[in-house]
Amino acid sequence: MSELLIETALVAFTTFFATIGPVDVAAIYAALTTDATPRQRRHMAIKGSAVGLAILLVFLLLGIDLLAYMGISLAALRTAGGILLLLIGIKMVFGDPGGGTTTTDDETKEAELKDDVSVFPLATPLIAGPGAMGAAVLLMGNTHGDIQLGAVVVAAAIAVVLITLVLLLVATQVQRLLGVTGLQVISRIFGILLTALAVQFVFDGLKASGLLSG
Repeated sequence: MSELLIETALVAFTTFFATIGPVDVAAIYAALTTDATPRQRRHMAIKGSAVGLAILLVFLLLGIDLLAYMGISLAALRTAGGILLLLIGIKMVFGDPGGGTTTTDDETKEAELKDDVSVFPLATPLIAGPGAMGAAVLLMGNTHGDIQLGAVVVAAAIAVVLITLVLLLVATQVQRLLGVTGLQVISRIFGILLTALAVQFVFDGLKASGLLSG
């Protein structure tokens, strides 16, 4: 059981880290808050992280029940979620800015006009974006209702959001330290891991559906 817990923790942490992208979020946040005071940036970072985590917790705790209510099977969730994460991972590997952690041009323009970016776009879609929300439901589905495994997935989500918060608090320094090249290297490394996990999710979904045997 301990090996399963460790494996679940590693998969969950890697998936959330890739789909949330703490380093990318910090870089975008630094660009959006250039005119804010240090106190304002700190307040928005804490508030945005809290709201983002709350959104993820809703999907973690209620996502499976919602899917069951809608008549969506776990096999379908695994396959669809795997495809979504695969697309995000591929974009991350090739350095596409339209990966799991991004905003549209219209969203960016709207955010630049706001004094408080904590809820939008920080909490969502930067922290709790489509990829992270989909991953939350998918990872909880893979626990098959096991309380310990579920707790590990929740802990992984909390850990990644806390890492994100720390990076947000030092966002300007992180951006200056890593530069564009450093950010791209980290994004590509986790993109490769995410694509591998995504393909495995698709395989598991197809196998559970009965379309693949063995």
